[in-house]
Amino acid sequence: MSNVEPNPTIRLTTISRTVASLAVGVVHTLERAVVGDGRIRTARGNAWEAVCADRARADQRAELDRLVAELVATRAAAARERQPVG
Repeated sequence: MSNVEPNPTIRLTTISRTVASLAVGVVHTLERAVVGDGRIRTARGNAWEAVCADRARADQRAELDRLVAELVATRAAAARERQPVG
């Protein structure tokens, strides 16, 4: 008796993983060549961009809230001026 296993077969999933792995390698190399090492997107860079975008949205919301409050105050003042006294 022999403990030698039969030749392993190549399955569809093996080919898919190999192709995907090669594609990722090509994209990574291409990105590095096109944009340079200093501008490659990383998880840290993506997270920082998300933080900056959240801050910008918060600033925009605060500005809009300020404008709405100013508009409400202006309308309230105008309504008080129009009311007859006494």
